[in-house]
Amino acid sequence: MKLPWLAPDTPFPPADQALSDPPGLLAAGGDLSVGRLRQAYCSGIFPWYAEGEPILWWSPDPRMVLACADFAPSHSLRKRLRRIAREEKQPWPSVQVRVDTAFARVLAECAAPRAGQAGTWITVPMQQAYLAWHAAGQAHSIEAWIDGDLAGGLYGISLGGMFFGESMFARATDASKIALAYLVRFLQRHGVDWIDCQQQTHHLASLGARPVPRERFLAHLRQTVDLPAPQWMPGMLDADGTLQPVRSSVL
Repeated sequence: MKLPWLAPDTPFPPADQALSDPPGLLAAGGDLSVGRLRQAYCSGIFPWYAEGEPILWWSPDPRMVLACADFAPSHSLRKRLRRIAREEKQPWPSVQVRVDTAFARVLAECAAPRAGQAGTWITVPMQQAYLAWHAAGQAHSIEAWIDGDLAGGLYGISLGGMFFGESMFARATDASKIALAYLVRFLQRHGVDWIDCQQQTHHLASLGARPVPRERFLAHLRQTVDLPAPQWMPGMLDADGTLQPVRSSVL
C-alpha cells in the first residue's frame, strides 16, 4: 500500500487505514498548523518524525492509554504525595505543582536529548507548532517546582473530555510523576477519564497505562472530544485537583 501524501488541503485518511509496517504509519506531508493538528488529534492521529524527515502521521494499534482510575503510583510516591498535600497550605511549601506558568520551558526540557539518544523527535518546527497551540489555549503544561526551581513536568493537549499526553521530563527524583499525579486528579475532578499516551513504554505501564485496541480508542474519542473541556488557567494545583489561579507576580 502506498503511503498517502498530504497536500495543504488534503484531509487525513481514516485512522484504520494505517500501515502494519511500520505499524501505525498513516500519512506523510501536510503542515503543523493548529488547525491541522486539531484535526489530527480529533481523529486519533499524531505527528512523530525525526529531523530531516517529512512530517509523518501515526495512529498505532493498539494505543497506549492511562485511564485516570488506573493510575498506580508506587508506595514511595504515594507517601511523598501525602507529604506534599500536608505542606501545600504552608506559606512557602517546598513542592508546588503549577499549570501553564512555564510552558515554553517545559517544552524545551522535553525536547532536550536524553541519555543514549542522538537527537529528539520534538524538533524546532514541532516546538513552534505546540507553542502556537498553547497560545490558542489547548496545549498545557503541568509543572513540578521544588524549592523554587522547575524540577520536572509534562505537556499535552486538552480537547473536550480527552487529554493527550505528549512528553515528560524530570530533573529531580519523581518530579514528572508528581506532575502526572496532580494532572490525574485535576482531570478526574473534571470528568476526564483517559490520558492518551500514544505509544507503549515500560515506564508508562509501570504507572498503570495499558494498550487498548485502536477501534476502542477511536470510539472513546468520538464520545469525548466535543464535550466541554476543563477550565485551564495559569495557577497552582492543589492535591484534590483544584486549580487555583495565581497572579504571575506571586509565582
